Amino acid sequence: MQVYLDNAATTPIDPRVLEIMLPYFTEKYGNPSSFHTLGKQAKDDIDEARGQIAEILNARSDEILFTSGGTESDNLAVLGFARANQINGKHLITSAIEHHAVLESMIHLEKKEGFEVTYLKPDRDGLVSVQQIENALRSDTILVSIMYANNEIGTIQPIREIGNFIQKYRQEKKCAWPVFHTDACQASGYLDLGVEKLHVDLLTLNGSKMYGPKGVGLLFVKRGIKLLPLQFGGSQERGLRPGTENVSGIIGMTTALSLAQKDKEKESARLTELRDKLIHGILTSIPKTRLNGHSNTRLPNNANISFMDIEGEALVLYLDAAGIFVSTGSACTSASLEPSHVILALGMPYEVAHGSIRFSLGHETTEKDIDYVLKTLPPLVEKLRSISPVRVDEKYYV
Repeated sequence: MQVYLDNAATTPIDPRVLEIMLPYFTEKYGNPSSFHTLGKQAKDDIDEARGQIAEILNARSDEILFTSGGTESDNLAVLGFARANQINGKHLITSAIEHHAVLESMIHLEKKEGFEVTYLKPDRDGLVSVQQIENALRSDTILVSIMYANNEIGTIQPIREIGNFIQKYRQEKKCAWPVFHTDACQASGYLDLGVEKLHVDLLTLNGSKMYGPKGVGLLFVKRGIKLLPLQFGGSQERGLRPGTENVSGIIGMTTALSLAQKDKEKESARLTELRDKLIHGILTSIPKTRLNGHSNTRLPNNANISFMDIEGEALVLYLDAAGIFVSTGSACTSASLEPSHVILALGMPYEVAHGSIRFSLGHETTEKDIDYVLKTLPPLVEKLRSISPVRVDEKYYV
Protein backbone atom coordinates (compact mmCIF):
# COMPACT_ATOMS: atom_id res chain seq x y z
CA MET A 1 0.00 0.00 0.00
CA GLN A 2 1.23 3.50 -0.86
CA VAL A 3 -0.02 6.62 0.89
CA TYR A 4 1.16 10.00 -0.43
CA LEU A 5 0.94 12.65 2.30
CA ASP A 6 3.39 15.23 0.94
CA ASN A 7 1.01 17.39 -1.09
CA ALA A 8 2.44 20.56 0.43
CA ALA A 9 5.68 19.76 -1.41
CA THR A 10 3.96 19.03 -4.72
CA THR A 11 0.69 17.64 -5.99
CA PRO A 12 0.08 15.10 -8.75
CA ILE A 13 -1.23 16.74 -11.88
CA ASP A 14 -4.99 16.52 -12.27
CA PRO A 15 -5.88 14.35 -15.31
CA ARG A 16 -8.21 17.11 -16.50
CA VAL A 17 -5.29 19.54 -16.43
CA LEU A 18 -3.01 17.16 -18.31
CA GLU A 19 -5.64 16.67 -21.00
CA ILE A 20 -5.83 20.43 -21.58
CA MET A 21 -2.04 20.73 -21.71
CA LEU A 22 -1.20 17.91 -24.13
CA PRO A 23 -2.00 19.70 -27.43
CA TYR A 24 0.51 22.44 -26.54
CA PHE A 25 3.37 19.93 -26.74
CA THR A 26 2.63 18.56 -30.21
CA GLU A 27 0.01 20.68 -32.02
CA LYS A 28 -0.13 24.19 -30.55
CA TYR A 29 3.61 24.54 -30.07
CA GLY A 30 4.13 28.02 -31.49
CA ASN A 31 6.26 30.68 -29.81
CA PRO A 32 3.89 33.43 -28.58
CA SER A 33 6.34 36.04 -29.87
CA SER A 34 6.32 34.66 -33.42
CA PHE A 35 4.45 36.65 -36.07
CA HIS A 36 2.58 33.78 -37.71
CA THR A 37 -0.56 31.72 -37.15
CA LEU A 38 0.90 29.26 -34.64
CA GLY A 39 2.59 32.02 -32.68
CA LYS A 40 -0.55 34.17 -32.64
CA GLN A 41 -2.61 31.20 -31.47
CA ALA A 42 -0.23 30.64 -28.55
CA LYS A 43 -0.32 34.33 -27.64
CA ASP A 44 -4.11 34.42 -27.80
CA ASP A 45 -4.34 31.37 -25.54
CA ILE A 46 -1.98 32.96 -22.99
CA ASP A 47 -4.03 36.16 -23.05
CA GLU A 48 -7.20 34.15 -22.49
CA ALA A 49 -5.57 32.32 -19.57
CA ARG A 50 -4.42 35.62 -18.11
CA GLY A 51 -7.98 36.86 -18.26
CA GLN A 52 -9.34 33.74 -16.55
CA ILE A 53 -6.87 34.09 -13.70
CA ALA A 54 -7.63 37.79 -13.38
CA GLU A 55 -11.31 36.94 -13.01
CA ILE A 56 -10.57 34.43 -10.23
CA LEU A 57 -8.38 36.95 -8.38
CA ASN A 58 -10.79 39.80 -9.06
CA ALA A 59 -7.94 41.64 -10.75
CA ARG A 60 -7.14 43.13 -14.15
CA SER A 61 -5.52 41.06 -16.89
CA ASP A 62 -2.52 43.37 -17.07
CA GLU A 63 -1.90 42.75 -13.35
CA ILE A 64 -1.09 39.05 -13.91
CA LEU A 65 2.57 38.23 -14.51
CA PHE A 66 3.60 34.66 -15.39
CA THR A 67 6.82 33.23 -13.91
CA SER A 68 8.59 29.91 -13.47
CA GLY A 69 7.07 29.25 -10.04
CA GLY A 70 6.55 30.44 -6.50
CA THR A 71 10.22 31.06 -5.78
CA GLU A 72 10.70 33.37 -8.75
CA SER A 73 7.46 35.19 -7.97
CA ASP A 74 8.53 35.74 -4.35
CA ASN A 75 11.99 36.87 -5.45
CA LEU A 76 10.54 39.30 -7.96
CA ALA A 77 8.06 40.67 -5.44
CA VAL A 78 10.68 41.29 -2.76
CA LEU A 79 13.86 42.06 -4.70
CA GLY A 80 12.16 43.66 -7.68
CA PHE A 81 10.01 45.95 -5.55
CA ALA A 82 12.70 46.90 -3.01
CA ARG A 83 15.21 47.85 -5.69
CA ALA A 84 12.69 49.82 -7.71
CA ASN A 85 11.42 51.82 -4.73
CA GLN A 86 14.38 52.20 -2.37
CA ILE A 87 14.41 55.94 -2.93
CA ASN A 88 11.28 56.03 -0.74
CA GLY A 89 12.79 53.96 2.08
CA LYS A 90 14.90 50.91 2.86
CA HIS A 91 12.95 49.25 5.67
CA LEU A 92 11.10 45.97 5.09
CA ILE A 93 8.87 43.86 7.35
CA THR A 94 8.31 40.11 7.17
CA SER A 95 7.79 37.18 9.54
CA ALA A 96 10.31 34.67 10.83
CA ILE A 97 8.29 31.77 9.37
CA GLU A 98 8.16 32.79 5.72
CA HIS A 99 9.19 30.49 2.91
CA HIS A 100 12.93 30.68 2.20
CA ALA A 101 12.16 32.32 -1.16
CA VAL A 102 11.07 35.39 0.82
CA LEU A 103 13.45 35.07 3.77
CA GLU A 104 16.60 34.65 1.70
CA SER A 105 15.60 37.56 -0.53
CA MET A 106 15.20 39.69 2.59
CA ILE A 107 18.53 38.51 4.01
CA HIS A 108 20.28 39.34 0.72
CA LEU A 109 18.85 42.86 0.69
CA GLU A 110 19.86 43.29 4.32
CA LYS A 111 23.42 42.03 3.94
CA LYS A 112 24.31 43.15 0.43
CA GLU A 113 22.17 46.16 -0.47
CA GLY A 114 21.83 48.21 2.71
CA PHE A 115 18.20 47.49 3.59
CA GLU A 116 16.90 46.98 7.13
CA VAL A 117 14.51 44.10 7.79
CA THR A 118 12.23 43.48 10.77
CA TYR A 119 11.49 39.77 11.24
CA LEU A 120 8.28 39.41 13.25
CA LYS A 121 8.16 36.44 15.61
CA PRO A 122 4.82 34.61 15.59
CA ASP A 123 3.03 33.41 18.70
CA ARG A 124 3.15 29.79 19.84
CA ASP A 125 0.51 28.86 17.23
CA GLY A 126 2.37 30.53 14.38
CA LEU A 127 0.17 33.62 14.07
CA VAL A 128 1.36 37.15 13.32
CA SER A 129 -0.90 39.95 14.54
CA VAL A 130 -1.93 43.29 13.08
CA GLN A 131 -0.55 44.89 16.24
CA GLN A 132 2.90 43.51 15.46
CA ILE A 133 2.73 45.05 12.00
CA GLU A 134 1.65 48.38 13.45
CA ASN A 135 4.42 48.35 16.04
CA ALA A 136 7.07 47.55 13.42
CA LEU A 137 6.03 50.21 10.88
CA ARG A 138 8.38 53.12 10.31
CA SER A 139 8.24 56.16 8.07
CA ASP A 140 10.72 54.46 5.72
CA THR A 141 8.91 51.08 5.56
CA ILE A 142 8.16 50.32 1.91
CA LEU A 143 7.20 46.63 1.92
CA VAL A 144 5.42 44.16 4.21
CA SER A 145 5.49 40.48 3.19
CA ILE A 146 3.43 37.97 5.21
CA MET A 147 2.49 34.57 3.80
CA TYR A 148 -1.21 33.62 3.55
CA ALA A 149 -0.85 30.07 4.91
CA ASN A 150 2.35 28.51 6.20
CA ASN A 151 3.82 25.75 4.08
CA GLU A 152 5.10 23.76 7.07
CA ILE A 153 2.59 24.13 9.92
CA GLY A 154 -0.48 25.21 7.91
CA THR A 155 -1.36 28.20 10.09
CA ILE A 156 -3.51 30.73 8.19
CA GLN A 157 -2.50 34.35 8.78
CA PRO A 158 -5.05 37.19 9.15
CA ILE A 159 -4.11 38.55 5.73
CA ARG A 160 -7.36 40.44 5.18
CA GLU A 161 -7.03 42.22 8.53
CA ILE A 162 -3.36 43.05 7.95
CA GLY A 163 -4.09 44.28 4.43
CA ASN A 164 -7.00 46.39 5.61
CA PHE A 165 -4.83 47.98 8.30
CA ILE A 166 -2.05 48.77 5.81
CA GLN A 167 -4.55 50.27 3.39
CA LYS A 168 -6.01 52.53 6.09
CA TYR A 169 -2.52 53.45 7.29
CA ARG A 170 -1.59 54.63 3.79
CA GLN A 171 -4.79 56.65 3.54
CA GLU A 172 -4.22 58.32 6.90
CA LYS A 173 -0.58 59.10 6.12
CA LYS A 174 -1.47 60.09 2.54
CA CYS A 175 1.34 57.99 1.13
CA ALA A 176 1.79 54.92 -1.08
CA TRP A 177 3.83 52.93 1.43
CA PRO A 178 4.13 50.27 2.56
CA VAL A 179 3.08 47.89 -0.21
CA PHE A 180 1.69 44.52 0.96
CA HIS A 181 2.82 41.17 -0.51
CA THR A 182 1.56 37.70 0.40
CA ASP A 183 2.81 34.28 -0.66
CA ALA A 184 -0.44 32.40 -1.29
CA CYS A 185 1.02 29.21 -2.82
CA GLN A 186 -0.36 26.87 -0.15
CA ALA A 187 -3.71 28.68 0.00
CA SER A 188 -4.69 28.35 -3.65
CA GLY A 189 -6.83 25.24 -3.30
CA TYR A 190 -8.57 26.14 -0.06
CA LEU A 191 -8.89 29.89 0.58
CA ASP A 192 -10.37 32.96 -1.09
CA LEU A 193 -7.86 34.62 -3.42
CA GLY A 194 -9.74 37.84 -4.18
CA VAL A 195 -7.06 40.50 -4.04
CA GLU A 196 -9.52 43.31 -3.33
CA LYS A 197 -10.91 41.49 -0.28
CA LEU A 198 -7.42 40.65 0.94
CA HIS A 199 -6.19 44.22 0.34
CA VAL A 200 -2.92 42.94 -1.15
CA ASP A 201 -0.72 44.64 -3.74
CA LEU A 202 1.42 41.64 -4.67
CA LEU A 203 0.39 37.96 -4.50
CA THR A 204 2.35 34.80 -5.34
CA LEU A 205 0.92 31.52 -6.70
CA ASN A 206 2.54 28.27 -7.86
CA GLY A 207 1.11 25.71 -10.28
CA SER A 208 2.52 22.62 -8.59
CA LYS A 209 0.70 23.26 -5.31
CA MET A 210 -2.76 23.11 -6.92
CA TYR A 211 -2.63 19.92 -9.03
CA GLY A 212 -1.12 21.80 -11.94
CA PRO A 213 2.29 21.49 -13.64
CA LYS A 214 5.65 22.25 -12.06
CA GLY A 215 7.83 25.05 -13.35
CA VAL A 216 5.12 27.69 -13.67
CA GLY A 217 3.72 30.33 -11.33
CA LEU A 218 2.39 33.84 -11.29
CA LEU A 219 2.69 37.13 -9.51
CA PHE A 220 -0.24 39.49 -9.14
CA VAL A 221 1.13 43.03 -9.41
CA LYS A 222 -1.40 45.74 -8.64
CA ARG A 223 -1.56 48.44 -11.28
CA GLY A 224 0.85 51.25 -10.43
CA ILE A 225 3.33 49.06 -8.52
CA LYS A 226 6.85 49.43 -9.90
CA LEU A 227 9.23 46.45 -10.10
CA LEU A 228 12.70 45.98 -11.53
CA PRO A 229 13.31 42.75 -13.47
CA LEU A 230 15.63 40.07 -12.14
CA GLN A 231 16.40 38.71 -15.62
CA PHE A 232 17.13 40.32 -18.99
CA GLY A 233 16.85 39.32 -22.61
CA GLY A 234 13.35 39.93 -23.92
CA SER A 235 10.14 41.95 -23.72
CA GLN A 236 7.85 39.15 -22.58
CA GLU A 237 5.61 39.79 -19.56
CA ARG A 238 6.05 43.55 -19.93
CA GLY A 239 9.83 43.11 -19.74
CA LEU A 240 9.63 41.95 -16.14
CA ARG A 241 10.02 38.25 -16.94
CA PRO A 242 11.89 37.81 -20.24
CA GLY A 243 12.09 34.48 -22.03
CA THR A 244 9.78 32.35 -24.12
CA GLU A 245 6.58 31.73 -22.19
CA ASN A 246 5.81 28.26 -20.85
CA VAL A 247 2.56 28.05 -22.82
CA SER A 248 1.56 24.52 -21.78
CA GLY A 249 2.40 25.30 -18.16
CA ILE A 250 0.41 28.54 -18.16
CA ILE A 251 -2.62 26.81 -19.68
CA GLY A 252 -2.29 23.94 -17.19
CA MET A 253 -1.92 26.23 -14.17
CA THR A 254 -4.94 28.26 -15.24
CA THR A 255 -7.06 25.12 -15.55
CA ALA A 256 -5.79 23.82 -12.22
CA LEU A 257 -6.54 27.09 -10.43
CA SER A 258 -10.05 27.21 -11.90
CA LEU A 259 -10.77 23.65 -10.75
CA ALA A 260 -9.25 24.22 -7.31
CA GLN A 261 -11.28 27.33 -6.63
CA LYS A 262 -14.45 25.72 -7.95
CA ASP A 263 -14.07 22.68 -5.68
CA LYS A 264 -12.44 24.32 -2.66
CA GLU A 265 -15.41 24.29 -0.26
CA LYS A 266 -16.32 20.65 -0.83
CA GLU A 267 -12.71 19.47 -0.81
CA SER A 268 -11.83 21.55 2.26
CA ALA A 269 -14.67 19.98 4.23
CA ARG A 270 -13.63 16.47 3.20
CA LEU A 271 -9.96 17.01 4.03
CA THR A 272 -10.69 18.74 7.33
CA GLU A 273 -12.49 15.63 8.54
CA LEU A 274 -9.59 13.38 7.52
CA ARG A 275 -7.01 15.80 8.93
CA ASP A 276 -8.73 15.96 12.30
CA LYS A 277 -8.98 12.17 12.44
CA LEU A 278 -5.26 11.91 11.75
CA ILE A 279 -4.32 14.53 14.35
CA HIS A 280 -6.58 13.08 17.04
CA GLY A 281 -5.42 9.55 16.29
CA ILE A 282 -1.74 10.44 16.59
CA LEU A 283 -2.04 12.59 19.69
CA THR A 284 -4.15 10.02 21.55
CA SER A 285 -2.34 6.84 20.51
CA ILE A 286 1.27 8.03 20.67
CA PRO A 287 2.56 9.68 23.87
CA LYS A 288 5.00 12.61 23.81
CA THR A 289 3.55 14.23 20.68
CA ARG A 290 2.64 17.83 19.93
CA LEU A 291 0.59 19.53 17.19
CA ASN A 292 2.48 22.42 15.60
CA GLY A 293 0.46 25.38 14.34
CA HIS A 294 -2.99 26.62 15.25
CA SER A 295 -5.48 23.90 16.11
CA ASN A 296 -8.32 25.46 14.07
CA THR A 297 -6.95 28.34 11.98
CA ARG A 298 -4.98 26.05 9.71
CA LEU A 299 -5.17 24.61 6.23
CA PRO A 300 -7.61 21.69 5.93
CA ASN A 301 -4.91 19.39 4.53
CA ASN A 302 -2.08 20.10 7.00
CA ALA A 303 -1.07 18.19 10.14
CA ASN A 304 2.39 18.95 11.53
CA ILE A 305 3.32 16.81 14.53
CA SER A 306 6.45 16.78 16.68
CA PHE A 307 7.39 13.33 17.94
CA MET A 308 9.56 13.80 21.01
CA ASP A 309 12.75 11.82 21.56
CA ILE A 310 13.33 10.85 17.91
CA GLU A 311 14.87 12.27 14.74
CA GLY A 312 12.28 13.24 12.13
CA GLU A 313 14.48 12.17 9.22
CA ALA A 314 14.69 8.63 10.62
CA LEU A 315 10.90 8.44 10.95
CA VAL A 316 10.48 9.68 7.37
CA LEU A 317 12.69 6.80 6.16
CA TYR A 318 10.85 4.20 8.25
CA LEU A 319 7.50 5.47 6.95
CA ASP A 320 8.84 5.43 3.41
CA ALA A 321 9.71 1.76 3.80
CA ALA A 322 6.09 1.20 4.84
CA GLY A 323 4.82 3.01 1.73
CA ILE A 324 3.88 6.26 3.52
CA PHE A 325 5.40 9.39 2.01
CA VAL A 326 5.73 12.44 4.28
CA SER A 327 8.34 15.12 4.97
CA THR A 328 10.04 16.92 7.82
CA GLY A 329 9.19 20.35 6.39
CA SER A 330 9.66 22.43 3.28
CA ALA A 331 10.76 20.49 0.21
CA CYS A 332 13.07 23.37 -0.69
CA THR A 333 15.24 22.60 2.35
CA SER A 334 14.85 18.81 2.48
CA ALA A 335 18.56 18.28 1.72
CA SER A 336 19.53 20.30 4.79
CA LEU A 337 20.01 18.67 8.19
CA GLU A 338 19.11 21.92 9.94
CA PRO A 339 15.88 21.83 11.97
CA SER A 340 12.81 23.67 10.72
CA HIS A 341 13.17 27.44 11.11
CA VAL A 342 9.37 27.57 11.43
CA ILE A 343 9.21 25.26 14.47
CA LEU A 344 12.14 27.08 16.07
CA ALA A 345 10.34 30.40 15.57
CA LEU A 346 7.41 29.02 17.60
CA GLY A 347 9.74 28.91 20.58
CA MET A 348 10.50 25.20 20.39
CA PRO A 349 14.00 23.82 21.05
CA TYR A 350 16.10 22.05 18.42
CA GLU A 351 15.08 18.60 19.69
CA VAL A 352 11.39 19.34 19.09
CA ALA A 353 12.05 20.87 15.67
CA HIS A 354 14.16 17.87 14.63
CA GLY A 355 11.30 15.53 15.51
CA SER A 356 8.60 17.30 13.48
CA ILE A 357 6.79 15.58 10.61
CA ARG A 358 4.48 17.26 8.10
CA PHE A 359 1.53 15.21 6.88
CA SER A 360 -0.16 17.04 3.99
CA LEU A 361 -3.30 15.43 2.57
CA GLY A 362 -4.65 15.77 -0.94
CA HIS A 363 -7.29 14.82 -3.51
CA GLU A 364 -6.30 11.16 -3.45
CA THR A 365 -6.26 10.81 0.35
CA THR A 366 -8.91 8.47 1.73
CA GLU A 367 -10.05 7.36 5.16
CA LYS A 368 -8.40 4.01 4.44
CA ASP A 369 -5.10 5.86 4.01
CA ILE A 370 -5.48 7.58 7.38
CA ASP A 371 -6.34 4.27 9.06
CA TYR A 372 -3.20 2.71 7.58
CA VAL A 373 -1.04 5.56 8.87
CA LEU A 374 -2.55 5.36 12.35
CA LYS A 375 -1.92 1.61 12.41
CA THR A 376 1.63 1.81 11.06
CA LEU A 377 2.97 4.86 12.88
CA PRO A 378 2.89 3.92 16.62
CA PRO A 379 5.20 0.88 16.46
CA LEU A 380 7.69 2.78 14.30
CA VAL A 381 7.83 5.65 16.77
CA GLU A 382 8.22 3.22 19.66
CA LYS A 383 11.07 1.42 17.87
CA LEU A 384 12.94 4.66 17.12
CA ARG A 385 12.52 5.90 20.68
CA SER A 386 13.97 2.68 22.02
CA ILE A 387 17.28 3.39 20.27
CA SER A 388 17.30 7.21 20.50
CA PRO A 389 19.55 9.12 22.93
CA VAL A 390 17.31 12.22 22.66
CA ARG A 391 15.09 13.19 25.62
CA VAL A 392 12.84 16.25 25.35
CA ASP A 393 11.61 18.17 28.40
CA GLU A 394 7.97 17.35 29.21
CA LYS A 395 6.94 21.04 29.10
CA TYR A 396 7.11 20.92 25.28
CA TYR A 397 4.65 18.03 24.89
CA VAL A 398 1.60 20.33 24.71
